[in-house]
Amino acid sequence: MKKEIEILADRLVNAYKKNKLISPLPIKYTKNIKNATKIRKICESKIKTKIIGFKAGGTALTVLKKLREKEPFYSAIFKNNVLKSGKGVKINRSTLGIEVEVGYLIHKRFFDNKRIITMKNVSKFITHMMPCIEVVGYRQKKQGIKFLGDLASDFGANMKFLIGPKKKFKKLNIGNLKCNIMNVKTGSVVNGNTSSVYINPLNSLRFVLNKIKKDKVKLNSDFYVFTGSTVGVVPLKNKGMYVAKIDKIGTVKSSIR
Repeated sequence: MKKEIEILADRLVNAYKKNKLISPLPIKYTKNIKNATKIRKICESKIKTKIIGFKAGGTALTVLKKLREKEPFYSAIFKNNVLKSGKGVKINRSTLGIEVEVGYLIHKRFFDNKRIITMKNVSKFITHMMPCIEVVGYRQKKQGIKFLGDLASDFGANMKFLIGPKKKFKKLNIGNLKCNIMNVKTGSVVNGNTSSVYINPLNSLRFVLNKIKKDKVKLNSDFYVFTGSTVGVVPLKNKGMYVAKIDKIGTVKSSIR
């Protein structure tokens, strides 16, 4: 017989493939981040869709402190979950909300690098940067976040990523860029700043690159890294078009339905 973790992973993968919701995972797989990471990796290994990037999750220092965790987590991003700016995303009752993020395109030569990634050398692997929207939510019938493992175990809770226009990378004061997201229909705006992302988005990128290096993950093409929310998780109280802006990087939008 399959071990319990394999059975649970199969259920999550089936929910992912069929876009449906299942009963919540046992708390022992979400309360402990090591167990959550283990089930995430098993799930990801069962998906045959191409991996085109990675995300950092739980990057707000205040959230990490509240959840009693020392660092964020990362998860794989599959090709079918990345859309162009303006595309529509259908949500469900387990959708947590929407986030605004700085994204980077990383050259595949990163995988040939043997050195630890630092704040001094991380920039040499970046080719482009872009504004992104992440729609976050579960494949489980639950709401809210009690443990970081709630997010990490469920494919990183990433439902869709919307990517804005790519710009060639240049060094900015990335730790102090104003951001916002607006619902066009209601006019409501939520403001944020890149300083809320694990010190800054470049530091978050450094974290992710070192993690995938440690896990001996290797791709054969350039890849994206999404570095974490600059505005927190904004609940989707109203559907319609959402427009997000990050100063000096650009604008991205998505129709939520």
